[in-house]
Amino acid sequence: MSASALVVDKPSPLTSAVARVLVVVPAHNEQESLGDTLDRIRSEMPETDMVVVNDYSTDRTSEVARAHGAVVVELPWNLGYGGAVQTGFKYAVAHGYDAVVQMDADGQHDPASARAVLAPVLAGEADVVIGSRFLGRADYAIPAPRRLGMMLFGRIATAVTHQRFSDPTSGFQALHRCAVEFFARDNYPSDFPDADTLILLSLAGFRVREVPVVMRARTAGTSMHSNLRAVYYVAKMLLSILMVLLRHSRVPRRVAGGAFTGDADADARRTRPTRRTQS
Repeated sequence: MSASALVVDKPSPLTSAVARVLVVVPAHNEQESLGDTLDRIRSEMPETDMVVVNDYSTDRTSEVARAHGAVVVELPWNLGYGGAVQTGFKYAVAHGYDAVVQMDADGQHDPASARAVLAPVLAGEADVVIGSRFLGRADYAIPAPRRLGMMLFGRIATAVTHQRFSDPTSGFQALHRCAVEFFARDNYPSDFPDADTLILLSLAGFRVREVPVVMRARTAGTSMHSNLRAVYYVAKMLLSILMVLLRHSRVPRRVAGGAFTGDADADARRTRPTRRTQS
């Protein structure tokens, strides 16, 4: 079904004075960088709450997070980046937050840009906002293979959604509660939520936009896209995009009021256009 057949309500604007905003920080063995990241988030956005999802770390990630003012959700085993992020979304839904800002623990996402990412969501102008280092600035050298992968998936996402995406692998995001609820269900990949989720959001009728942000080099640790994992990432992402496209007719749609039944067939029936009869 075409996107034009969907009935989509714009989310109500959320004023920063009353909106409850949660910063979700997935973390796996990030004790070296996490403390400074949380301090900078607190300095830039003192009115928000922070939750660190500890993805079965073997270091002092949890202790550092608590010492720097974050609530900690402990995972009993390693779920991967996507599983940790989705756990944060589930926490946000369970505790009634209006919006979520998603940031990495390694210091790459500059908290000074967080308000710019969140602002369109609070204003009701977008359901999901992606922070783009290519519209803004990347204060580090991006390896050529990684940049080529970004370009490839950006072009695929742009071709499928008919909307230009410059930074489809950015995890620096803000989400309205309707998108958080959507991803809190079984609509989120467990390992690399990137271009496939942008396509999924578009097919489901959400409004996605990019804003300029600053990204910096990791302060510690190793990127999950390094070495042979980069090859796996490309293969996995291509397969994931293919599966999203094959599931197109079964993607739960956002219907009037932003509600989902959780049943793909029922959601498809609710959003299927009806024929008008001539009287």
